[in-house]
Amino acid sequence: MSAEYATFGLAPAMRAGGVLADGGFQVHRDFVDFIVDGRPLLFQLSDLDAVSPLASDVPPAIFTAQVRSLLLETDAPLPGGRYVVYGCPECEDLACGAVTAAIDRDGEDFVWRDFAWQTDEHADLERNGYHGIGPFRFQGAEYRTALHSLLDTAANTRRRVLLIGARVALLAKLAAALRIIGIGADITREARDVPADELRAYGAVAFGRAVTEDERAAVRRSFERAGVDVAYVDGLAPIVPLLVAQIEHALDRSPVERRRLTRLVAADGEAGVEVTSPCRVRLTAYRLDRLYRAHAHEVFDGILEAGRHRIALDTRAVKGESFVVARTSGSVLVEAMAR
Repeated sequence: MSAEYATFGLAPAMRAGGVLADGGFQVHRDFVDFIVDGRPLLFQLSDLDAVSPLASDVPPAIFTAQVRSLLLETDAPLPGGRYVVYGCPECEDLACGAVTAAIDRDGEDFVWRDFAWQTDEHADLERNGYHGIGPFRFQGAEYRTALHSLLDTAANTRRRVLLIGARVALLAKLAAALRIIGIGADITREARDVPADELRAYGAVAFGRAVTEDERAAVRRSFERAGVDVAYVDGLAPIVPLLVAQIEHALDRSPVERRRLTRLVAADGEAGVEVTSPCRVRLTAYRLDRLYRAHAHEVFDGILEAGRHRIALDTRAVKGESFVVARTSGSVLVEAMAR
């Protein structure tokens, strides 16, 4: 079995959820991605909306079982020694489609080969194989070290958000939207009396516009005393899908250099977008009119090649106080429209 050596690593990744402009929603998923030769393996699979089996929201026992499976300590779940590498982010049904690969041990090495798109128990390599991907040979020590490191940190991702503000009705709607997509949320006016153990459950704090600088500073001191490093979000506008996007971006712990969507600027009726690999990008514009009513407009939805792109925006969608949200399957960025 011949294959050149490839490096193997792991990195946190995110499947961006969110409340969409049409009223629908996508579930937020945090997972660990496979890094092959310094690049996420998922990026080699075109624009695939999927997550690895190493997801943070599965019970610890199942997470551990997935790691043991990839170490070949248990039998393969599919015929032909095949393992699910990426699956549906909404459910665990193989019928939705999954990327699978045969994983073998060759001496001390581990080899991933015969990648395929699979929708039932048996893979059709001729028809559905990823013929340009792999095989990958990983050095056994590097491979085992990376996966064993997960067993000590399984399911410890902080996916709760603390919402602080004066508009309780808006915060309640925001909390409900976050919970729908799988992100826990709690509401408070201040954090001075919250026990340190509870503060450690949060990955981000979102401030409403009415929260003063003194109040924000007090909250930050509370987290500093508890020794908790969290992301802070200053809400751009009282628009729930916009705030959800800001919070999702804040919760993204994946390395910036390994994200698909790395740049968004919005000015002069245009959006500037940079992506690191071909992928579907959706741009949504949100604005507040003179009566402070929110409006949403889908302004772009298409496949972009790797690189920087300038996209003209409908002037009606970005007039007045407006904002642009850019989404790929794994990233989300938010910018206020500069004037």
